[in-house]
Amino acid sequence: MSVREKLQAFSAFAGKAWRLSRPYFHSDEKWKARGLLAAIVALNLGAVYMLVLLNDWNRVFYDALQNKDAAVFWRELGRFTYLAFAFIIIAVYRFYLTQLLEMRWRSWMTRHYLDRWLQDHRFYRMELARYARGTDAPPDNPDQRIAEDMNLFTSYTVSLSMGLLNAVVTLMSFIGILWSLSGSFGFSFQGRAWDIPGFMVWMAVLYCVVGSVITHYLGRAQIPLNFKQQRYEADFRHHLVRVREYSESIALDRGEAVERRQLGLRFGEVLANYLRLLNAQKRLTWFTSGFGQAAVVFPFIVAAPRFFSGAIQLGELMQIASAFGRVQDSLSWFVDNYSTLATWRATTDRITSFEDSFAALQADDDATANIRHGADAIAIDAMDLALPGGVALLGVQGMRIAAGDTLLLKGPSGSGKSTLLRGLAGIWPWARRRLRLPDDFEARAMFLPQRPYFPNGPLRDALAYPEPAERYSDEQLRGALEQALLPALADRLDEHDAWGQKLSGGEQQRLAIARALLKRPRWLFVDEATSALDEAAEATLYERLRALVAAQNGALVSIAHRPGVAAWHAQQWQWVPGDPSGPRYRVVVP
Repeated sequence: MSVREKLQAFSAFAGKAWRLSRPYFHSDEKWKARGLLAAIVALNLGAVYMLVLLNDWNRVFYDALQNKDAAVFWRELGRFTYLAFAFIIIAVYRFYLTQLLEMRWRSWMTRHYLDRWLQDHRFYRMELARYARGTDAPPDNPDQRIAEDMNLFTSYTVSLSMGLLNAVVTLMSFIGILWSLSGSFGFSFQGRAWDIPGFMVWMAVLYCVVGSVITHYLGRAQIPLNFKQQRYEADFRHHLVRVREYSESIALDRGEAVERRQLGLRFGEVLANYLRLLNAQKRLTWFTSGFGQAAVVFPFIVAAPRFFSGAIQLGELMQIASAFGRVQDSLSWFVDNYSTLATWRATTDRITSFEDSFAALQADDDATANIRHGADAIAIDAMDLALPGGVALLGVQGMRIAAGDTLLLKGPSGSGKSTLLRGLAGIWPWARRRLRLPDDFEARAMFLPQRPYFPNGPLRDALAYPEPAERYSDEQLRGALEQALLPALADRLDEHDAWGQKLSGGEQQRLAIARALLKRPRWLFVDEATSALDEAAEATLYERLRALVAAQNGALVSIAHRPGVAAWHAQQWQWVPGDPSGPRYRVVVP
C-alpha cells in the first residue's frame, strides 16, 4: 500500500470515528457532555503544567544535593510536598471525570442503538438478512456490539484522545526546555566543522520516529485479528445461550455430543485466533519493552560527556533526563498505544458496519412499502414475497379481509402462508407491498405464532406481554387464563419462572391464546397456534376466538393443517403452484 493510500485509509477511518462520536456531543445531553470534556481537557493541561514545575524542581533539588546546601534541600522538599499534593488532586479528578464521561457516553450510545435496533422490527430483519447473505456478513452478533463494543469504543475514544492531547501539550511544553538545556553538538567531517543546536531534541525525535515505524510494521496484524477475536468470542457465547434456551429439545434428541462438538469448534476458533493475536502481541512487546528500557538510559548516555566535562551540573543532568523522558514519552505515544489503537480500530469498524446496516434497512423500507390507512377492510392491492435468496415465492393481488370474515389459509408447507402474515405485519424484508389498511390495524391487530415468546419473570408479565401487567386487574388476568383452559395457573400470577421452558408446548400455546382473550384484538391472525392442542381443546378455543373477533367487529385469519379447524372459518384461500415464469405459488379463492 502506497503512502497516499495509507493516508486515504487513515482519513476514511478518522471520518468513521468522528461520525460515531459526533451525535453524543450534539444530543440532548450535549451541554453535560461538553462540560465534562472541557473539564477533562483543563485537568490534562493542569497535569502537564505540574510536570513542568516538577521538572524545574528536579534541577534545583539535585543541585542542592550536589552543593550540599541543606537550606535549599529542605525548602525544596517542602515545595515538592504541595506540588505533589496538587498533582494528586488533579490526577484523582481527571480519572473520576474521565470515567464519568465514558459512562455517560456509553449509556447514551447504548440507549440510542437499542432504540434503533428494536425499531421497526430491525432486530428480526437483520438476522434474516444476515443468514440470507451468509454467516460472515455483517452485522454479526448485534447483542455483542451493543453490550461490549459500545463500552470499548467510548472508553478507548476518550482515553486515546485525551492521551494524544496530553502527549501533544507535553511535547510543546518540554521541547523548548529540552532545546535550551541540551546545548549544541559539534563535530568535524571532511575538514569542515559542523554544529547541531538542540542536539537532544533531534535525538529524541529520531529515536521515536524509528520506534514508531518499526512498531507499525510489527503490530499492524493486530487490527484484523482483534476484529475476528471479538466476533469469535460473541459466536461462542451465542451458542452457549442457544444450548440453554433449547435445553429440553437437545436433551430429548440426545444431542449433547453434537452440541459439545459445535461448542468445541467455536471455542477452538476463539483459542486459535487468540493464539495468533498473542503471537503478534509478543513480537510487538519484544520491541516496545526494549524500546522503553533503552529510553531510560539513552538521555544519560547522550548527555554524559557534557556532565563529565563540567559543562553541566547534576541538577541540569537530571532535568535534561526528565525533559528528554517527557519529550520521548510524548513522541512515543503511538508506540505505547499501538495495541489499544488496534482494538479501537476493530471496535470502530464493527460499530460502523452496524450503523451501515440501519441505513440499508431504511432504504429497503423506502423502496418496498406503499401503505395507506383509512380503509374499511384489509386490502392487499399487491404483495410480492420472495425467499431470502431472492427467489419469488408468492404473489397476491386484489385480496380483501373485511370485518366479519373468518378466513382459513390452506396450502402445502413452505408455500408462503406464514410469510404472507409476516408481510402483513411488516416484518418480512423481502416483500413489496401495496396495502390499504384500517386506521386501527397497528393498534388492534394481533399475531399468534406457533411458538410464542414469554419473558422470564412473573406470570402476569408473560401473560400481558408486551403491555405492562398493571394495565389489567387480577380478575381480568385470571379470567383470561381460565378461558384459555389454564385454571391451574390462575393463582400463580406473581410466581417468577422461565415460562418458555417451564410450560409444555400445549400450555404455551394456550397461554398465548389467553393473551388474545385478555387484549381482545379486532384483527386476529393465528399461525398454527393450536397445533400442540388436542382436538377438543382446539375446538373450544377456536369457538372463543371466533366469538371474540365477532364481538369486536373484526376478522379471524388462520393457518392450520388439521381438517377440524376449517369448521370455524367461513372462507378459504387456497395456495396452488404458480406459473413457471412467475412466483412459485399463487392464491385462489374457491
